[in-house]
Amino acid sequence: MGELREGAALYLRIIAARIRAQLQYRASFALETVGMFFVTFLDFVVILIIFANVPALAGWSRAEVALLYAISALCFAFTDLVVGQLDWLSEWVRNGTFDGMLVRPRGTLFQVISSDFQIRRVGKIVQGLLVLVYALVALDIQWTPARALMLAAAIPVGTVIFISIWVLTISIVFWTVDGREAANAFTYGGSFLAQFPINLYDRWLRRFLGYVVPIAFVAYFPSLYILDKPDPLGLPSILQFAAPVVAVVTAIAAGLVWRVAVRHYQSAGG
Repeated sequence: MGELREGAALYLRIIAARIRAQLQYRASFALETVGMFFVTFLDFVVILIIFANVPALAGWSRAEVALLYAISALCFAFTDLVVGQLDWLSEWVRNGTFDGMLVRPRGTLFQVISSDFQIRRVGKIVQGLLVLVYALVALDIQWTPARALMLAAAIPVGTVIFISIWVLTISIVFWTVDGREAANAFTYGGSFLAQFPINLYDRWLRRFLGYVVPIAFVAYFPSLYILDKPDPLGLPSILQFAAPVVAVVTAIAAGLVWRVAVRHYQSAGG
């Protein structure tokens, strides 16, 4: 436990230093953050365009889909903020940069995660929060302490699920080197799919998102409970409370796969 606290404290010190360095160029930071906000907002514009032509999507109203979108977008925005630098892992493996991480006292995953921190990605979080406010204002939710807790927990739990999926899938680069695009199909692609109700998809894809890559537990099941909405798929209601368990399982799996992948890694020098 002491080692965990020490690692967390070190991570926060590193990130604080990186934030201070980036804020030295305030104009650049502001422009990049605003740019990130508007680029991300285009995803929600797509949803608005869809609902300009149809009254409902697979039985979900515009405000209900906005809630799905907001939860998913916030979870992925926090994920990108924390572990977005995993996108560079393939390049580091290819050019030998990762070799240097193997001889340092800290764990390799810690070093990768703390290698960068782009504060401009906060623009994505702001955009997700604004859509969440819109959804909550537009929806007539009968709030209870349990529903409020579900909404509050959905963001960190969904973030853990996304982080775990990212670590799991990017680990393929230790075997293939050029596996970044395959990993992106699950991370960025999964984020996009999570923005819509899963009952919209074909049966095989619903099963894939529920049992293989558990994207359905990020926003779909929590939203059903928050909205007090019957599941169009008729799935057991207990699944609406299963996200924390799924997050723990995927996090453990991600840690194990990463450890095995690093153990089998062969350096660029052979």
